[in-house]
Amino acid sequence: MNSSPKSQAPSPNRFFAGEHVRKRADFELIYKTGFKRSGRLMTMFTMAREVGPARLGIAATRKMGAAVERNRAKRLVRELFRHHKPAAAVDVVVVPRREMLDASYDRIEAEFCALMAKKPVMRSSNV
Repeated sequence: MNSSPKSQAPSPNRFFAGEHVRKRADFELIYKTGFKRSGRLMTMFTMAREVGPARLGIAATRKMGAAVERNRAKRLVRELFRHHKPAAAVDVVVVPRREMLDASYDRIEAEFCALMAKKPVMRSSNV
């Protein structure tokens, strides 16, 4: 028996490369036309798409703190997305807040799920 990591099947909950929102234009489109949801630990923008997998973008700015803190917030968000991945073709951009770093994983997970479950509210056209 070979117990090397290569012999194991890939996890279905993996965060694949095609599930990233990477381009600045995509982020700006999601900010402009997507639905905004705010919580104590993060702000979430979502935008439905026609086809493709659910994609995640993370905008951890320097206001969060040093690179170590920003990277920890991004790891937490990626892990949440991986476990609670939407089945529909939707783009999700998460802007973590500094409070996320001090919160427990259960609290962060509860807020992520609550924000994902919120129904989109139509924005007025004059905004």
